[in-house]
Amino acid sequence: MPDNDSQQQQARFEIVDEHVARIVLNRPERLGAYTPTMCEELLDAIRRYRLDDNLRALILTGTGRGFCTGGDVSPDAGFGNDLASQVGRARELREHSHAIVTALHKLDKPVVCAINGIAVNGGLTFALACDLRIAAASARLGDTSGRAGLLPDEGGAWLLPRTMGYDKAYRMIAFSEIYDARTAFDIGLVTEVVPDTELEVRSRAVARQLTEKAPLALRAVKFMMRRAMESSLESSLGDAQQAVLWVGPSADATEGKTAFLERRAPRFSGR
Repeated sequence: MPDNDSQQQQARFEIVDEHVARIVLNRPERLGAYTPTMCEELLDAIRRYRLDDNLRALILTGTGRGFCTGGDVSPDAGFGNDLASQVGRARELREHSHAIVTALHKLDKPVVCAINGIAVNGGLTFALACDLRIAAASARLGDTSGRAGLLPDEGGAWLLPRTMGYDKAYRMIAFSEIYDARTAFDIGLVTEVVPDTELEVRSRAVARQLTEKAPLALRAVKFMMRRAMESSLESSLGDAQQAVLWVGPSADATEGKTAFLERRAPRFSGR
């Protein structure tokens, strides 16, 4: 259970199972809108997950009615003068939302996003940078930046077309559309929709399932598939050859074959 200090954190890091960590975006009063403080805490939490080889799956979620609605533009959010000029805005993006999207996207271990409520603008890109997205039935997803004459500048222009296709992504941005969870599932924004009361249980179950898989193989698969989205078939096949040289001789690969022959569940060690 988190202690009192962690309750005050805007991005709370928790160990919820032997091999599962969770990051909770903890600003329910602002629907999870991020601040510089939240971004710094979130980046530190991602780093802690990345460096701990005992942790094999991560859950990213929010609290209350919102997962994350992008940056908090209220005067007390802590951005100072960052939003007052083009140069400041670019710096804010680089050091905060862009850093988070990049950190999540580059993680070589699995991340499950449990979308508990509204996820729009930068909040949606945080979710899209994860590997799997499980949405509560009451969740709402979209991008409303165009209503204020702004842009999908927190990673949406790259992530959205790759997730839902160019035409659907352009329509959502152009018309500032927000979708219910079921529609979001139908157009590919989320992986699964569950009743609100089952979101935590389901996300933890999926994370635990991931921890039972061979950690080295999961890392290699993620590396291969991420690179394949931006490379030719020949390059992807080259990556596959390199990954086989890494994973093939591992203790996990030997254990997997042995367990199959012995008709038992494998016991993977991550080596």
